[in-house]
Amino acid sequence: MRVTRHPISRKRAVLVALAAAAALAPLVVPAPAAADSVVVGGRTTSAPDSPWVVALSSVDRFGRMRAGQFCGGVVIAPTKVATAAHCLREDVLGVRPQDLRDLKVIAGRSDLGGTGGHEIPVKSMWINPAYDAETNSGDAAVLTLAKALPPGYVIPVAPAGDPAYAPGTGATVYGWGDTTGFGTYAHTLNAADVSVLPDEDCARAYPAAPGQARYLPATMLCAGTREGGRDACQGDSGGPLIARGKLIGLVSWGSGCGLAESPGVYTRVSAVLPAQ
Repeated sequence: MRVTRHPISRKRAVLVALAAAAALAPLVVPAPAAADSVVVGGRTTSAPDSPWVVALSSVDRFGRMRAGQFCGGVVIAPTKVATAAHCLREDVLGVRPQDLRDLKVIAGRSDLGGTGGHEIPVKSMWINPAYDAETNSGDAAVLTLAKALPPGYVIPVAPAGDPAYAPGTGATVYGWGDTTGFGTYAHTLNAADVSVLPDEDCARAYPAAPGQARYLPATMLCAGTREGGRDACQGDSGGPLIARGKLIGLVSWGSGCGLAESPGVYTRVSAVLPAQ
């Protein structure tokens, strides 16, 4: 079955449902993923081996299972975490982002149900003022942490023109989201290997149409495989796309999960993140 993502986000429908449930009753979350489940077409991986990948968490809004994880993020400075702007929308969280009482990042922990790593409160946030909720252009935000993470957790941001953005470059996307496209959420960190695709592939997959999102190469990046099978999915929003040891994208939107000719669309970080 083809799943069409809403233009403002590849994850909004799931997050809105979770936020509504949290506001009304104890959270009922999807069944845990099987031990060998992975990001769609991907593999399990270790957070200590990829310490720049973090989970955004609010137990108050999303319940204790999976430690309240609702989006991903990436460490770009010891006290700075980049994520997707749409993760912080009021209609996603159920409250204004500044009223989210227990927003934290979880770093260095592979299994969200386990212990270890770091849980650090968010002190403040910057949401890209150029973010357009209709087109999803500029889908980026930066969280400032109350305490610094170790310098080894930081990954560099690829500047404009870096070879990491070139079509055909191998890349990896990380997250704790849906591993099947049908609501099977992971407890452990997963990764999927994809490739940076030509802008033409995404322009063809997401042309301009009334009521539909379209691909804007100035602020977006296209990645996946032409035949499908490997992709980010619901719950991975804001997580990193890494190529040549640098951050090139943030999980943003798309159509379905791992479908042929429907590649994932990522925020092009060189175009939207402020200098650190």
